[in-house]
Amino acid sequence: MNKEWSELNKQMQLQLKKKESFSDGIDTLFLLRQKLMKQIERFKSELTKKDFCTVSFKNANGYHSKTIAYSLWHIFRIEDIVANTLIADKQQVFFVENYDKRIGSAIITTGNEITNDELAEFSERLNIDELYNYIYAVDKAAMDIVGGLTFEDMKTKISDERKNKLLSLNVVAKEETAAWLIDYWCGKDIRGLVQMPLSRHWIMHIEASVRIADKINAMKNKENL
Repeated sequence: MNKEWSELNKQMQLQLKKKESFSDGIDTLFLLRQKLMKQIERFKSELTKKDFCTVSFKNANGYHSKTIAYSLWHIFRIEDIVANTLIADKQQVFFVENYDKRIGSAIITTGNEITNDELAEFSERLNIDELYNYIYAVDKAAMDIVGGLTFEDMKTKISDERKNKLLSLNVVAKEETAAWLIDYWCGKDIRGLVQMPLSRHWIMHIEASVRIADKINAMKNKENL
């Protein structure tokens, strides 16, 4: 586990709980995301398309059993859905900027329903450059939304109206591996959403992606001996 990321996340959560430290909590969140984004950018500069699509830990349990391409898709589809549809009641970046066509994905969902056997094929379809354009666009949109929140906003529960809107968009698959997300998100207040999909969720999947990348690089080094 990355100690710096973990400590920043803990600090942010504590700061967001108190009105007097709330603005500091938002600053800490921004700092955490900046550091995580640097790792995301390292993947882009250091890995090949094949690397993004490689299942390094097939049949393993845990987030490292995925591909890096899938993990990035998953992080930012969830963030787009949660930040824009549930928190801000806005249209998702995915549809407004035509990323449903630009990225080349066969799905518009979070990807929770994808089986391990389907991961490589799903990942290979993705246009990695456009996926990164989507990442940057969602990150900016989400931080604009969060930057405009007040301490009082954080206590707001997700309304039935927004939950129904989410259901109507069909961006969460109906399979059991995905459908639970709707009740999970809609059972939280806005602070709860900021603390999970918009921060801790990044850490979980990016740490796993680092583990995937490390194994890919180790295999490459072994082949070059």
